[in-house]
Amino acid sequence: MTTGNRIVYVTGGVRSGKSRYAQELALSLSSNPVYLATARKWDTEFEDRIRIHQNDRDEPWTNIEEEKHFAALPIDGRVVVIDCVTLWLTNFFVDTKNDVQQCLQLVEQEILQLKQRPGVFIIISNEIGMGLHADTEVGRRFTDLQGWANQLIARHADDAVFMVSGRAVKI
Repeated sequence: MTTGNRIVYVTGGVRSGKSRYAQELALSLSSNPVYLATARKWDTEFEDRIRIHQNDRDEPWTNIEEEKHFAALPIDGRVVVIDCVTLWLTNFFVDTKNDVQQCLQLVEQEILQLKQRPGVFIIISNEIGMGLHADTEVGRRFTDLQGWANQLIARHADDAVFMVSGRAVKI
């Protein structure tokens, strides 16, 4: 059982090693960490991807799925990997009909609630703004949302790590 509160923010590009790093950190801190997945089951292909990820994390992981409101889950005192901010934001973005300001308010509410809970929370995100420029207005709005949400989470984090080519860089 973990006392106190610690938020570790892990970000980087696609296939940069974020999940591996976060999972190894969680296992170094707990013999029974929680893997909290934020993915929504959009279609059967996505359900298959989720199932593969669940099978990858058997013992000693406790798997929980929650699309948006994870701060109220019974995770006090646990080491929790939250994967990932991009999918979490997508759920808010779709449900608010692409309202960036409302999404940011909802994200901040969750993070502030999480900061009040005892435990170690390892939050994985993506730096999508470092890639190609989005072709559509909605894509650009989401990229802006992701960047602002990343800044918000990093501001509240106790530690921040940027993953590059499988290497962790403390930021």
